[in-house]
Order: sequence, then C-alpha cells, then structure tokens
Amino acid sequence: MADQFEIKDLDSLRYFLGMEVARSKDVISISQWKYTLDLLKETGMTECKPIDTPIEVNTKPGDSVEGVPVNKERYQHLIGKLISLSHTRPNICFAVSMVSQFMQAPYEKHMKIVTRILRYLKSTPGKGLLFKKHEKRCIEAYTDSDWVGLVTDRKSTSGYCTFVWGNLVT
Repeated sequence: MADQFEIKDLDSLRYFLGMEVARSKDVISISQWKYTLDLLKETGMTECKPIDTPIEVNTKPGDSVEGVPVNKERYQHLIGKLISLSHTRPNICFAVSMVSQFMQAPYEKHMKIVTRILRYLKSTPGKGLLFKKHEKRCIEAYTDSDWVGLVTDRKSTSGYCTFVWGNLVT
C-alpha cells in the first residue's frame, strides 16, 4: 500500500477511542479501564460497594407507569456510556440491553439496575477482551433467547456470541 498511498507508521496501537490495547507475543488485550474509572467518577460511584454480577437473576423491570420517574436525559447519557463500554465488556451486554429498552420513560427501578451495573464495574474495571493464539482454527457461534420475557409488552430478548479461533469477537 505504501507504493500507492502516503502512509505514516504510528507504531503499534496502544490507545484508540477510549480503548487500551496491550500486546505480547501471544496475546492481545483490549480494555476500557480508564473509561470505566472516569464513568464511575462522573456518576459519583468511585466509593460504592462493589458487587459480583451486573444484574440479579430473573430481573424483569417491566414497563409500567408505577414508581418515580427519573431524569430522562441523565438516564440516556448513562445508557449511552454503558453501550460504548459494552464493546469491550460482553459481560454487561445483557444488562445494558435490558435497561436501554426504557430510555424514553425511565423510572427509579430502571435506574437501580443501572446503579447495579456501575457497582459491578467498580469490582471489575480492567476486564475486557483477550485474544490468544490457538491451535483451534474454527468459527463458532452461539445464540440464546428469552421468548416473551417482558410480560407487559410481550417482547422477547435474544443474544449471540461468535468465537473466531477460540476468541470472542462479537
């Protein structure tokens, strides 16, 4: 490509769009450690009590008008940050997907789930994606769904993950 285009070599990638990249001979690690810590600082959660899971088992927040509404703009801002963070944190994708369904009319019960996700991030700020060299050279995909998971509107939730050569890529 250098024959056809002017190219500038910036050496190996270390930081890009809030993602930190660390390399060794056999491993590439991508995380958003600083982004996570900045998010915790912005939300005042740096001193919160950490928690082991991003969401409680069988949580069904429901879409009802009961409860106390929360600031819609703040809620949407937090969800946007969590969606951006979920690019390197597939372990929060389901929880973030669940709370993002209520961006037009968030209530206190939805914000409690967001707070729980933040508490989980406090316990795992440096987690991210890890790519290793493998002998296994194949592509595997898995999917799951929760049919009619929300009883109020009968919506279903589905998800998938794809592994290339044993490494999670989507």
